[in-house]
Amino acid sequence: MIENTLWGQEMYRETALVILIFIALVSTPFYFLKNRSTQHLAIWASFKSWFFYAPAVFVLFSFPKPWPLIFLTLASIFASKIFFQMVGMYHRTWFIWITYFFLVLTSYIVYADYGWAYNLIPMIFMGCLWFIPLLRNSPKHMIQYIALSTMAFMFFGWSLLHLIRMYDLEKGIYMVIYIYVLSEVAENSNILFNTFFGKRKFFTNIANYVSLEGVAFSIFFTVLVAWAMRHLLPVRSEAYWLSAGLVCSIIGLIGNLIITVVRRDLKIKPSGIFIIGRGDIVDRLDKMIFIAPVFFYMFLYLQTGSPF
Repeated sequence: MIENTLWGQEMYRETALVILIFIALVSTPFYFLKNRSTQHLAIWASFKSWFFYAPAVFVLFSFPKPWPLIFLTLASIFASKIFFQMVGMYHRTWFIWITYFFLVLTSYIVYADYGWAYNLIPMIFMGCLWFIPLLRNSPKHMIQYIALSTMAFMFFGWSLLHLIRMYDLEKGIYMVIYIYVLSEVAENSNILFNTFFGKRKFFTNIANYVSLEGVAFSIFFTVLVAWAMRHLLPVRSEAYWLSAGLVCSIIGLIGNLIITVVRRDLKIKPSGIFIIGRGDIVDRLDKMIFIAPVFFYMFLYLQTGSPF
């Protein structure tokens, strides 16, 4: 059974072991400091979630194709469900089921490797949504529902499934692990440094965890980790690991802030505990829905001189 999964590859086992040891080493001091203040407790909670989230990712992505695609499709449907609950339109079944259908259809397009269809599917999805007010003979709130359905599909379907498109490339699974680890390093290093040294804050009406000091340290430390783990990339040259570090630290932060804008506008908090110590599945995916497509097309550009 193991021979049929990536656990049969020595490099995969070593990568998982090194990352878990790294998590343990970094988080150990905060285990002993967690009772000293709420700041220490919050940082420990953040690290604690890695012990549950990281092994799950390694296990799920170790299965042979198409299982990683199936797992990610289920995650995208679940995230869309949480999003629809967040925005108060879970009772709008026409929009919800069309969104679910197109999430599955997009997954099949990835599985069949129809790249041309993947680029067209957002336009087709929007076209189908506009038939709903006509079929229901009702204009009431339809622009709002169409806009929110489009956000759900683009965030948790089209954008997120770039991870599987990346997975299908040479050493793709290692690139997925690579940007996942970098995104978590970027977020946690930003929170850690901002907690103790953050003075000059911006976006104060959106989030209180963004400071000049925290962002600068996060970018520096993420790029450093990107260099240290560059062996996971198919090409180890400076352009690849440097772009990965910058994308994961900067674009990941932007993704986090955009989802925070949605939550603050709706005056809601995470809608359920998805991983111990962290928020719901939307919280876990907010960075990747922006990082995945940006890094995917940047990687293609570096490889071929064209992002398409």
